[in-house]
Amino acid sequence: MNVSSALLPGGPPTGASVCAACAAAGPTCCSLTPGQEELCFPVSDMERTRIVEQVGLSLGAFTPQANTGAFLANLVRLFPRERAILGRLFPQEGQHLRLSVDAAGNCVFLRADGCCLPRAVRPYYCRLFPFWLSGAAVSAFAAPGCLVHRQGRTVSRMLALLDSTEADVRDLHGRLRLAWGLPPKEGMPFVTPSPARFHL
Repeated sequence: MNVSSALLPGGPPTGASVCAACAAAGPTCCSLTPGQEELCFPVSDMERTRIVEQVGLSLGAFTPQANTGAFLANLVRLFPRERAILGRLFPQEGQHLRLSVDAAGNCVFLRADGCCLPRAVRPYYCRLFPFWLSGAAVSAFAAPGCLVHRQGRTVSRMLALLDSTEADVRDLHGRLRLAWGLPPKEGMPFVTPSPARFHL
């Protein structure tokens, strides 16, 4: 089934039904190409704890991953003016945790009807996607395989499809920054990162 054929006949799905429709169409933002696991976003200790406390799953759900040059370069693409801070947060000799994936590259929490984690428990990056904050502007990743991207095309329509607002994106982006050890907004005073943010 392709993405277009996954759309509901009465109009585009909204909210949680978008994730279910996307999972049925596949591939989703919950999948990666096997061999590219090092590029997966980090999961902070706080995010991991929230998942474990809410769903009681820890064994096999998280994988230690080396802070490779490719991983750091990927983070710098997200935060282009904060290379030095990211280098301190994720030193190349260190490791971070990421969500585990199966042999096909699917997140361990992905099911036929989408993510099995309650939305409020998911890592901030998962809750933000496909949106991001570029300076002061809410933007969207160019993800042609994303059902919301294909159906919405503009940021405002994509937000509407996911029952979200620009204020939601700004809030989640700030929370992600804090969870990863960055100041809540770019340019704010930097607090020395604690290694405890990414316990293995």
